[in-house]
Amino acid sequence: METIIGRISEQKQLAHLLESPDAELLALYGRRRVGKTYLIRNAFEKQLIFEYSGVHNASFRKQLELFGQAMSNATGFPLASPVSWSQAFNQLVALLEPKIKKHKKVVFIDEFPWLHTPRSGFREAFEHFWNMWASKQKNLVVVICGSAAAWMIKNIVYNRGGLHNRVTRKMRLLPFTLGEAEEFLKSRNINLDRYQLIQLYMVMGGVPQYLKMVDRGESVTLAIDRICFSKDGFLNDEFKNLYFSLFNDAANHIAVVKALAQKGKGLTRNELITTCHLKSGGGTTQLLDELLESGFIAAFIPFGKNAKDTVYKLTDEYSLFYVKFMASGKLQGHGSWTAFTSTQAWISWCGIAFEHLCLKHVQQLKQELGISGLHTEHYVWRHTPKDQDLGAQIDLLIDRADQCINICEIKFSKTKFDITRKYALELQHKLDVFQSTSITRKTLFLTMVTTHGIQNPMNYAGLIQSEVNMDALFQQIK
Repeated sequence: METIIGRISEQKQLAHLLESPDAELLALYGRRRVGKTYLIRNAFEKQLIFEYSGVHNASFRKQLELFGQAMSNATGFPLASPVSWSQAFNQLVALLEPKIKKHKKVVFIDEFPWLHTPRSGFREAFEHFWNMWASKQKNLVVVICGSAAAWMIKNIVYNRGGLHNRVTRKMRLLPFTLGEAEEFLKSRNINLDRYQLIQLYMVMGGVPQYLKMVDRGESVTLAIDRICFSKDGFLNDEFKNLYFSLFNDAANHIAVVKALAQKGKGLTRNELITTCHLKSGGGTTQLLDELLESGFIAAFIPFGKNAKDTVYKLTDEYSLFYVKFMASGKLQGHGSWTAFTSTQAWISWCGIAFEHLCLKHVQQLKQELGISGLHTEHYVWRHTPKDQDLGAQIDLLIDRADQCINICEIKFSKTKFDITRKYALELQHKLDVFQSTSITRKTLFLTMVTTHGIQNPMNYAGLIQSEVNMDALFQQIK
């Protein structure tokens, strides 16, 4: 068994499945290349007795042929390919019955949504297999897995047919946190300082398969140059493959992602409908739900508002990077990214990407601030100016149960961040506008979140109540 990096909570849940006195049906989902298959194969290395994976856009006959090959591998002798999914699952029952009499065993069906081809009868056959036989086998764990997260939620977890309330466990696998990404790279003998790791994460996120592309002894700048902008770079053409493999009609999904990439502050549902020329109705709701469940976007209710004012932000690092720098095709070949890192566009992207990164690591921020034991809610906030009134925007707001609010100002910089007198006045303005427009009586704590810390914190000790640097974002949650 290979070492599993991170995934502490998930490993505990998987161990519980083996200790359960009942049959278990686990629905595992998460975006492409996040490590779902790796996790199951390694966590259940000794118990896994049958594995089969669907193939994207393969025909009904081809899927059955491949199932037959998987059965032949599992039994050790050649078997004729089944002619229907009902026959396929009957073959599986014959394989499993003698093997699960004494010990708990695992069946793993990967890329489950891709097997549900039109008029194939796959899902109905699986429902019959589970309801009539597998659910009665106390020594059986069935894991069904898919990258199309929204499809898994709609058709499996919240199924209203034969699988209604049949899934015993569900698990959504997310990309690595910064700390896990650091541990993962170290396990591959790649040692980068945390400033470089931050930059790498802002391009690739915590997707293990992307991080695998980094070579030992290579700087992050050169790695990004090679992986993203060279002709055969792994991420050169990943964008379209990513979305079209997850969504049947990905054009609108891509339109939403591109619109959000241009608006770091986020867009409301109505703004997205206008910008992307979408129809107001259930189709847009489903589209946004699919992007949310797949982990590409996140939804934030602004402080003091309700659900209808929800702001959507693009949180997938690679998608933001692709739209900003790769989509135009202007940057190509050796040295492309190296040349771009001195431009204003790079500085602007760093600010947005670092803000999104911090929003993903709110638990780490709370832990560093010593408030992880408190109940909190976190929000974004913006005030649109009226007449001569000046607007204001807050990157992250942590509303605490102890009648305090952390107003977090997030800044990316190459060195320690220098607070000028002009910027200090802007910060005070934000606090004043928030206090007056929100009419809150809670105590406000201005918190600076930066890469390397603040150059001159004591100059503004009365203004800045706490500061957090990038090291805090790498913490493991206790």
